[in-house]
Amino acid sequence: MNDDLPDTVKKCLDILDENLEILSNIEIDLNDEKNDELVPDMKLHHLYDMTEDVAESEKIKRAESKFMRRQSEDF
Repeated sequence: MNDDLPDTVKKCLDILDENLEILSNIEIDLNDEKNDELVPDMKLHHLYDMTEDVAESEKIKRAESKFMRRQSEDF
């Protein structure tokens, strides 16, 4: 039975890691839906600014997700 314990723990950690990623993706999708907003008659430079903001926001979200994944691997 003790021989199976490391394998069982490894399987549990894999399941937790997979679920953490799924939940993180769901959270990101829900937050994205909240941030979706239509603005009529935008100027071109506003669209460029908005695109840069979205790109930066996505980079931050990805970094947060990767950080949480690394934190979960440490446990």
